[in-house]
Amino acid sequence: MALYDTLGRTYSSTRQADPRIAATIEAALSDAATIVNIGAGTGSYEPEQTLIAIEPSQIMIDQRQPESAPAIRAVAERLPLRDKCVDAALAVLTIHHWTDLEAGVAEMRRVARHRLAFFTCDNTLFDAFWLLSEYLPEAAQMDAEKAIANDRLLGLLKDPVITRVPVPHDCQDGFGAAYWRRPEAYLDPAVRAGISLLSWNEEANKPGLAQLAADLDSGRWQREHAELLDRDELDLGYCLITSAA
Repeated sequence: MALYDTLGRTYSSTRQADPRIAATIEAALSDAATIVNIGAGTGSYEPEQTLIAIEPSQIMIDQRQPESAPAIRAVAERLPLRDKCVDAALAVLTIHHWTDLEAGVAEMRRVARHRLAFFTCDNTLFDAFWLLSEYLPEAAQMDAEKAIANDRLLGLLKDPVITRVPVPHDCQDGFGAAYWRRPEAYLDPAVRAGISLLSWNEEANKPGLAQLAADLDSGRWQREHAELLDRDELDLGYCLITSAA
């Protein structure tokens, strides 16, 4: 069973594309007439030129909008597409779920004529994020085990270019670090359900979440993170990596 057959049931309500992040992705692929979106989920960040979407979870496919590109239930490591059938291949916050990164990237290169694009996260910065470092050490350890290091991905690509993507304070997409200035959101089970890292082991996270709730009630979190409250955006390791196919 695909991971998001169990974790993705509320995904379409908590994981809306943030327009600023979407604009970065769309600009990088603006000259691609056709795109395949791999690990496409509910269709967030899917440029209008998307010809086909690849997604292993039927739960996620069922939440796609009627106007979204048609989706095929398949995995990145075995794309049911012919060679060089699209201009570009896109993968958004998905490579850490693949069983074989090298195979998935090879498949993207096989089907794309010109460009590959990955919206991903450098876990060396993300694991230092206050939620993980101060409250959820078990989640931090799990992320360190499952994360794909940027260097590993870069080693598979031809002339890669990295564009840092800071997270806005009012980010509309509820991914892992989206609520860095809105900590109370992490206490909402619906929000956590849309973040795979926080859904893998809810029991282990309970003590840390209880401490976060207490620190918010006492004002301790606000005092210790006062420098964040005036920030409009924060670099937490998210980036767009593009390369030639």
